[in-house]
Amino acid sequence: MKLLDSEILYLDNHLLIVDKPPLLLTQPAGGETDSVQTRGREWLKEKFQKPGNVFLHPVHRLDRVAAGIVVCARTSKSLTRLNEQIRNGDWKKTYRLRYEGNLPAPKGTLRHFLEKQDYHTIVSPKGQEAILHYRQIEEGVAEVELITGRYHQIRAQFSAIGSPICGDYKYKAKTKAVMEGIDLLHARLTFHHPVAENLLLIQSLRHISH
Repeated sequence: MKLLDSEILYLDNHLLIVDKPPLLLTQPAGGETDSVQTRGREWLKEKFQKPGNVFLHPVHRLDRVAAGIVVCARTSKSLTRLNEQIRNGDWKKTYRLRYEGNLPAPKGTLRHFLEKQDYHTIVSPKGQEAILHYRQIEEGVAEVELITGRYHQIRAQFSAIGSPICGDYKYKAKTKAVMEGIDLLHARLTFHHPVAENLLLIQSLRHISH
């Protein structure tokens, strides 16, 4: 499979931002090479007719079963600066999801302590604090702003309140997803360009709705 031109959300000399389809890895793992990173490198080699290796490194991960925005650095300088932004909490990530059941309120904040286990996260007093804000935007659909970035955070927290993400059978969902994978989309991202320093607003072209 190749990266499609329609999946490119932003491109310049420093960044390649991809609208990841569900069920695609962000980076190669476990002997499987097909990923945003490998497809992106091949796409850049073809587009710019580059011989040899192409530098392209995802700055953050997005769960394989989820879809949406993945930011990749095209230079080591960009990668370093973007990693620093993330450490400083300068990125604003917004997700959309379809959930089962009912939320405790139309909008609110979820706080749990989450402990990562083997490819899974549980609520545990031994875990790290996880915080997110959510608001219902239509029946069964919510928008989430991540405050912390824990492993499987949104999936584990929505499961913990009895509203697992549709299709997320690992976290007790019973309802089928409308997308492949689970109904979780990294829908919107704002951050500063690592070199030009202007504020970028990136939006996924994918949709989650009934």
